[in-house]
Amino acid sequence: MLIGEYQHNIDAKGRVIVPAKFREDLGACFYLTKGLDGCLFVLSAQGWQTLQERIAALPLSKARTLQRFFFAGAAEAQPDKQGRILIPQQLRDYAGLEKDVTFLGTSTRAEIWSTQKWEAFHAGLTEESIAEAMDLLDF
Repeated sequence: MLIGEYQHNIDAKGRVIVPAKFREDLGACFYLTKGLDGCLFVLSAQGWQTLQERIAALPLSKARTLQRFFFAGAAEAQPDKQGRILIPQQLRDYAGLEKDVTFLGTSTRAEIWSTQKWEAFHAGLTEESIAEAMDLLDF
């Protein structure tokens, strides 16, 4: 399970260290793609396959936008011996990743955020918005 929050820096070549606990869960090869709210999604090979299958099951009229969004700019990632991956420039641009990044574990996927964007997003969360979302869980 992907959980936790980790701070890292992107180097001048666009590489970043993936948290060791995430590497264990993601495996030797995983996928980066545009995410929601201005972050990147990081999916294991199984998670990527599930996403592909679910989108492929939709009618083309509904699937095409999702296909373009998730697959067109996606990249396969394989950590090097130091646990670093290269984040392609177009994905760095999409998420506004420059130097300081935050990795989040969200159970079945990880997210990579610009630390500044994450702090702003996190600051905007309220107990009311969380309680409202929890109503969906009947928790």
